[in-house]
Amino acid sequence: MIRILFVCMGNICRSPMAEGVFQKLLEQHGLADRVLIDSAGTHAYHVGKSPDPRAVRVAGERGIDLGKLRARQVERGDFEEFDLVLVMDEHNYDTLVFTCASQHRHKLDYLLDYAPHLGTRNLPDPYYGGEIGFERVLDMIEDACEGLLRHLQDQMLREAT
Repeated sequence: MIRILFVCMGNICRSPMAEGVFQKLLEQHGLADRVLIDSAGTHAYHVGKSPDPRAVRVAGERGIDLGKLRARQVERGDFEEFDLVLVMDEHNYDTLVFTCASQHRHKLDYLLDYAPHLGTRNLPDPYYGGEIGFERVLDMIEDACEGLLRHLQDQMLREAT
């Protein structure tokens, strides 16, 4: 079982969208029983709350259900539990480096590293923008999640041989 945690600042926009997108991809490719995913925020601003309604609406239009997700904050134990902790931007990365024990820092990575053609590691936060920002961010998340899926499929193939 591979365990992946998606992390943004408040866990109501980018990381729940990434969790929803990746869950859908895993189900489509028959890998939902081999990969466990979750999302969290670096800050406790919205703990227990549903994803932003704009994120829910935009994702829903693409067949991605975020309705059951609830925001939570990253905990120290997450670094032990998860194999890969994917952050949405440099600020999230820097925040986690300070809370992550040194033996787990190799697990930290940027989600957009799986979509190098986008030319950035930083996924913009659409929270203060309009709905078009959520559309653009979801496009970027979908690209990165497809790259992540290819990476995991290659890894699973190598381990099987």
